[in-house]
Amino acid sequence: MGNPNRDHEYLAKLQDYFASYRSLPSYAVIGELLGMASKSAVSALIKRLSLAGFVEMTPDKRLAPTKRFFEREIADFNVPAGLPAAANDAMSDSLSVDDYLIPRPSSTMLVRIKGESMIDAGIFDGDIAVIEKRHAASIGDFVLAVVDNEYTLKELGRDKQGYLLLPHNRDFQPIRPTESLEIYGIMTGLIRKYR
Repeated sequence: MGNPNRDHEYLAKLQDYFASYRSLPSYAVIGELLGMASKSAVSALIKRLSLAGFVEMTPDKRLAPTKRFFEREIADFNVPAGLPAAANDAMSDSLSVDDYLIPRPSSTMLVRIKGESMIDAGIFDGDIAVIEKRHAASIGDFVLAVVDNEYTLKELGRDKQGYLLLPHNRDFQPIRPTESLEIYGIMTGLIRKYR
């Protein structure tokens, strides 16, 4: 009936399949993918994964991932940037990247960063900013703003003359609106893919 001790490995293969095809395979394809010869072994695996909360059956009898399917393990040790840490395979917790970065999907958008005006804040050309749409922000928030009919991502600041947008790169000057400044949203996260 499949090896329950290998369920983590089987789940990982199903996650890879989902990442490639954005759906879960049929029972027959699961059998081929995981090297299970019998339908009963596949059924037993799906039952175990379902009881553990990783997959569910839709009303039209299709296999679907649950939110837990998208959780990823977090190592239980801190990794210093620069000095080696003792090797350890222990994993203690998990999280869904989507849940972690996007608590309110209906009011969240992703914006690709263009330019170098925020590099001293660690925000680089090509990064993707997670923006929670809202019209109010606090001084010091990184905001997606519409200034004189153009979008920009900067830190919201204020001085004696009023509100302004502060870049984080010495080669750029603060932006003081000449006509209007509208807050479109605040940055709540940042995504960077390393190649």
